[in-house]
Amino acid sequence: MSDLPAPVPVPPSPASANKELDALMESLLDFDQPPPSPSAPPPLARKQSAKKKTEDGQLDNKGSRTPTPGSDVTTPDSSSKTDAIDDLLGGLSSDLEKIGVHTVAKGHCASCGKCIVGKMVTALGEVWHPEHFVCAVCKMELGSRGFFEREGKPYCEKDYHHLFSPRCAYCKGPIQENILTAMDQSWHPEHFFCAQCGDRFGPEGFLEKDGKPYCTRDFYQLFAPKCSGCGEPVRENYLTAANGTWHPECFVCSDCLKPFKDGSFQELDGRPLCSLHFHSRQGTLCGACREPIMGRCIAALDRKFHPEHFVCAFCLCQLSQGVFKEQKGKPYCSGCHTKLFL
Repeated sequence: MSDLPAPVPVPPSPASANKELDALMESLLDFDQPPPSPSAPPPLARKQSAKKKTEDGQLDNKGSRTPTPGSDVTTPDSSSKTDAIDDLLGGLSSDLEKIGVHTVAKGHCASCGKCIVGKMVTALGEVWHPEHFVCAVCKMELGSRGFFEREGKPYCEKDYHHLFSPRCAYCKGPIQENILTAMDQSWHPEHFFCAQCGDRFGPEGFLEKDGKPYCTRDFYQLFAPKCSGCGEPVRENYLTAANGTWHPECFVCSDCLKPFKDGSFQELDGRPLCSLHFHSRQGTLCGACREPIMGRCIAALDRKFHPEHFVCAFCLCQLSQGVFKEQKGKPYCSGCHTKLFL
């Protein structure tokens, strides 16, 4: 019997090879071990020797470096790890091409310009290595979280608001959500309140003084003129008289509290008085008719009289000459006084 020919291995299909490559990429993203030297051949083509001498020291049987005296051992940084992963991917792609498996690049990273074979991030109209799509300020990876764009650059939420959000005029912090605009400034809604009492403004709104907002109650209490009659702030219609400001309804005679007829009043010691009470305080009311004396008067019996009202208490003749007789506080002409009392 003739010998059977040796079995020939079936080459892996391109689909299964790509799946294996993606799985390998996922494991490489968690790769924490120090990367191999960039000059080393790809893993599939590399052959490890038992021992190898280097300029800095010797490798033992397990592949660890034994430092020579006086040499420093440094830990590779993240950039060297990333370069090592890219080199490994390049070697894997080359080896897969040699065995007939064609790999398709997913594009070139907008940051480093190298081909993307495994995982990628699509953002801002371009593709990125996940580790290269980072905040333009703090360099935090943004592939698994939201981000903000400004002039073609990605930013994390914290740095974007810190750099570009409007500032509250009260706390100076960035305004991230609701914004209130007043007095040509921006505010957090909860920070726009009365500068005096601290209450937030209601439907009546606010009034401004020296760049600060006030509720209407405190504004008028602090800055509005006070009524000389009631002492309350004057808000709308007012009168200016007797060196003071008045509510229209408060501008009355200080003695009788009645409004002035035809707006005419007299002032005495800064107080508005009607004509009757002004002359009463001045002692210029007629002793007979009790009306104010505006012109000539006669002073007699500790009182003042209109000339036509100074008459004999019995015959009512005018005592124009000023000659009279007094009896019990009343004036009499000479004839009546003689008839009645002599």
